[in-house]
Amino acid sequence: MIPIVDVAPIYLGVEQGFFEERGMDVELVPGSGGAAAVPGVVSGDYDFSFGNVTSILLAGSEGLPLRMVANGVATTGDPETDFSGVVVPGDSAIQDASGLQGQTVAVNNLKNIGEVTIRKAIEDAGGDPSDVNFVELPFPEMPAALQAGNIDAAWVVEPFLTVSRNQGARSVLAPFAEPIEDLTVAVYFTTEQLLQEEPELVDEFQAAMEESLTYAQENPDEVRRIILTYTQVPPEAAEAIALPAFPQEINVESVETVAELMAEFGITPSRPTSTR
Repeated sequence: MIPIVDVAPIYLGVEQGFFEERGMDVELVPGSGGAAAVPGVVSGDYDFSFGNVTSILLAGSEGLPLRMVANGVATTGDPETDFSGVVVPGDSAIQDASGLQGQTVAVNNLKNIGEVTIRKAIEDAGGDPSDVNFVELPFPEMPAALQAGNIDAAWVVEPFLTVSRNQGARSVLAPFAEPIEDLTVAVYFTTEQLLQEEPELVDEFQAAMEESLTYAQENPDEVRRIILTYTQVPPEAAEAIALPAFPQEINVESVETVAELMAEFGITPSRPTSTR
């Protein structure tokens, strides 16, 4: 689990007993991102993990037997209030997506959903999507790196979007809400082996996640409360963050669009097939 707002539903679901009611004893292990978690899932260290759709599609294109089994988080579709943004220092000359061309931009994992959506936004703005220097940083380190001038821009999600703004940064792009309509950002995934060997476990996990997602969507105050238990975000920042959408269903069409863009931008040699 990455320490970001996106995973609030599963923390709430464990707390509310949705998994225990289905016979599951869940241990939530902190991590840095979907790409980093893939080897642990493949090796069997983890039964399930949370990851952005790009990382999972990339792993699938490399022959790893992964399957998306439950929705994780989606954009709200509103650029003004979405939970993800590309932020720059307050005095930066960068004003929009076109200004990111030729700049150094931090993402939590290379070749992930942040990189794909930012390249697409630059392309839509008439720029060269290949002319961006992406560097890898954990989300919690990005606000300080931006303040220190070590990077030109940072792609952050909540609660670090609010943290960055509170430190004087401003957002120049909402990469989830603008380039791709109704984007499914991240999902929960497992291996084909677990799906075949323990189908009932996967079914129960899916059911518990659907209940958890619904609970989070209907109880935003609970989302703001629970993130204080697994992040270092101050309570005042938690109250101010923009919340994502937590639909039960994966928007397959948006995942297919991401797959097409991965091939277009050279992240994969060809369009990866669905791992759902």
